[in-house]
Amino acid sequence: MMKKKLAIAVVTLAIILTLILSTLTGCVDITGSTTTEPPTTPSPINPTWTPPTTGSLSIELPGIADVVALVKPAVVSINTEVLSQGMFGDFTQEGAGSGWIIDESGIIVTNNHVVEGANAIHVTLDDGRTFPVNPGSVRTDVLNDLAIFSIDASNLPILSIGNSSQLRVGDWVIAIGNALGLGIRATEGIVSRQGVTIPFDQSQTLYDLLETTAVINPGNSGGPLVNLAGEVIGITSAKITQTGVEGMGYAISINTAMPIIQQLVSDGYIIRPWMGVTIVALSPSVIAAVEMDTSLDWVIEVEDGILLTLVSDEGPARDAGLKAGDVIITIGGEEVLSNQEFMQVFHQSVIGEPLEITYFRGDTEYTTTLVPIESPRPE
Repeated sequence: MMKKKLAIAVVTLAIILTLILSTLTGCVDITGSTTTEPPTTPSPINPTWTPPTTGSLSIELPGIADVVALVKPAVVSINTEVLSQGMFGDFTQEGAGSGWIIDESGIIVTNNHVVEGANAIHVTLDDGRTFPVNPGSVRTDVLNDLAIFSIDASNLPILSIGNSSQLRVGDWVIAIGNALGLGIRATEGIVSRQGVTIPFDQSQTLYDLLETTAVINPGNSGGPLVNLAGEVIGITSAKITQTGVEGMGYAISINTAMPIIQQLVSDGYIIRPWMGVTIVALSPSVIAAVEMDTSLDWVIEVEDGILLTLVSDEGPARDAGLKAGDVIITIGGEEVLSNQEFMQVFHQSVIGEPLEITYFRGDTEYTTTLVPIESPRPE
């Protein structure tokens, strides 16, 4: 009996030792057998890889202060007085804006809305000198919100002109102007969008605008937007002011503005294609008003298009057979259903070249050919 117990104890001890050794050297499966896995070495992804070298700027960018110092002497403050009428009689309303010198003889560029309707204009240079401007000498292009005038000065600092088509989203720009009418100041930002179109009302839409994060405030209008070389690449013109919207200022691209500026300087006004009509885009209220007009021999039978409210007695539209009450739907094959579309398409036409126009008179569709002529010189 003792031998049997001793044998059982020896077997039990052997099993315990086996389990201990298995734990140290391998593993035990549920059947009691043991396995031993050799250690694995991870394979390399790329044995020859080395970290990138530490980079450095290949081009040293100019400091903002250096650009401002270069540009600021050619930026001017513009202060205006506009005679307005109120309930208690006439009163003078003061305004402030900006401009910049494009010619050393004193030619200054600004926005039309800065000087529009002003009966007194004064320009203050960076050196403190102030010059009066004859409002009658101002030359404007309302459609693109641009204006030029000159002051009686010479040997003035001027700004260089850049190329707005070379800009990229993310490029640094600086806006310099008479913000809030408190004097010339500078704000920096980047180009955040290009080729922006903003309609302001039924008669005006600005095209090819640059959107920038540079802070734009009232008084900045007309001032330059410059690149880090100090070149003008835009003319500050508008700012979205809705509640909660920040960092969205706008400038007319210099590539759009320069041909207009040149023509204002050389001709005094902008020569555009002209057809001799007054227009309004159709809407339910417009149609209702037309239905009350007993002078027409027909009624408006279409819902969309450009209504001719007036046709000049002497002009291409009259020669093409168009009459007041006609509704234009296409120009040169392009659909025009809003004032903005009409103006954009027609102003791209060529003076002297025939232009096909499709229109409705009542419920009948017609096609005619119109030859645009030069716009009359402003009186």
